[in-house]
Amino acid sequence: MKVLVLGGVAAGTKIAAKLMREGRGNEVTVLNKGKDISYAGCGLPYYVGHVIEDKAQLIVNTPEKYSKLTGVKVLTQTEAVKVDPEAKKVEAIDLGTGEKKSYDYDKLVVSVGASPVKPPIEGCDLKNVFFVRTPEDAIRIREAVDAGDVKRAVVVGAGYIGLEIAENLKLQGIRPFVLDMAEHALPGFDAEMAEYVEEKLKESGIPVVTGVAVTGIEGDGKVEKVITDKKAYKADLVVLSAGIRPNTAFLDGSGLEMFKGTILTNAQGETNLPDIYAAGDCAMVRNALTGKAAWSPMGSTANISGRLIAQNIMGAGLGYRGVLGTAVCKLPGLNVGRTGLTEAQAEAEGFQPVSVLAVVDDKAHYYPGASAFMIKMIADKESLRLLGVQVIGAGAVDKVVDIAVTGIMLKGTLEDLADLDLAYAPPFSTAIHPFVTTLNVLMNKISGKFETFTPAEYAKGAAEGYKVVDGCLAPSIEGAPYVELTDVEGPVEGLDPEEKLLLVCNKGKRAYLLQNRLKFYGYKHTKVLEGGITFNDVEV
Repeated sequence: MKVLVLGGVAAGTKIAAKLMREGRGNEVTVLNKGKDISYAGCGLPYYVGHVIEDKAQLIVNTPEKYSKLTGVKVLTQTEAVKVDPEAKKVEAIDLGTGEKKSYDYDKLVVSVGASPVKPPIEGCDLKNVFFVRTPEDAIRIREAVDAGDVKRAVVVGAGYIGLEIAENLKLQGIRPFVLDMAEHALPGFDAEMAEYVEEKLKESGIPVVTGVAVTGIEGDGKVEKVITDKKAYKADLVVLSAGIRPNTAFLDGSGLEMFKGTILTNAQGETNLPDIYAAGDCAMVRNALTGKAAWSPMGSTANISGRLIAQNIMGAGLGYRGVLGTAVCKLPGLNVGRTGLTEAQAEAEGFQPVSVLAVVDDKAHYYPGASAFMIKMIADKESLRLLGVQVIGAGAVDKVVDIAVTGIMLKGTLEDLADLDLAYAPPFSTAIHPFVTTLNVLMNKISGKFETFTPAEYAKGAAEGYKVVDGCLAPSIEGAPYVELTDVEGPVEGLDPEEKLLLVCNKGKRAYLLQNRLKFYGYKHTKVLEGGITFNDVEV
């Protein structure tokens, strides 16, 4: 079988290699516009920050090495410019010679990826204005930084790559500002979680300014400032990380069905045209929870779906179950991760979402290096089905996320996941895993044993009219009556059983225990502030 693969970074090289393993007699050719294939796009920020020192480490495979390893024919600097589905031919240009060539196929895979969005503003071509998409981009940024003339930088885009670039610029002694048009950083996080991260980034020396539009970049030959609709920011270097756009313009007129430039596929990776498949950043997959089309420009998605497509080309008939928007990101002093639906998304999809935010130990509290996770867990109130998790902390947040992914993909309910025999030893976890601890808290909330205001509800004024009661380990809230949990053996002097009481402690656990006691002694209107003063700013 003659298979032609357009694009050779993640999905394309995975598909081609798997095709050759499935059938050594296949004739597989990869056409790639760039000179590099199979490079580590997610590692680029860490090359900028000298975490990865050798640029050769960014190249997973050279074309020569890959061809010898797999048997796939690789043609680099060869750009596909037209697809003729009826003739089963692709027209391409050799970018070195300008010569046009035609390639025929039995099966075609389109995995041409995406390119950075270039804002429609002046100044993008000034010296020291960069994108970050290819190894060459990272190399040029690092060369500019290492030259020693960069003191201030502006990163446009507060997504994962933008924040990782900002962190790595700061590691080199540069003062970064991050700008974004969106209301909050970190797409896929609920507002209160994103706001917490934004505040921590600010404390670490990385201010994130949201809700601003960049209108221009100015400088005399070299960037000097970034202009927004609110103010200007001085900059010696600018990194534009404001999104990507699929490289599919050449497919206009081909008959391929697309949505906003992204190729629509079914669960088998097939397009609407016979014998044409699509994968990677240029293709849509589907959301595993909702079943709706979803764009997931991630290396993980490219590789997973690519492997299935190769098997399907060979007749396996496998279906890709889809994505959950899973992501994880390392930031200064904390890591963040998420999967599934946000609370707002769950409501929009017709679920009855209920959430809890718990501050829990990430390992045995007495073990050196122990810290905390802030976990927001979301489930459907009626079915108890787990819908999503967001987690922030200094430790291994990916463990919490991966457990949640497993539960969601298996359509698990909170009851299904409540007593998992997860790994425990003091250096790694708590006796009841942080994920399960949070799940237990959510179950208590759903059952009515734990009555609360979420941080989002509190920020919107839901606790108006409530008396704040300080239940911290030591008095911590100025102006609030302090109650020592262990002293409560009956009605508390100064607290009326009929009044509305907002119980606040350091993390939420002691306030829950206090609520439990007060209920027993006849206090009817108590609420606990989820996350306590660790997550919320509380003033009386």
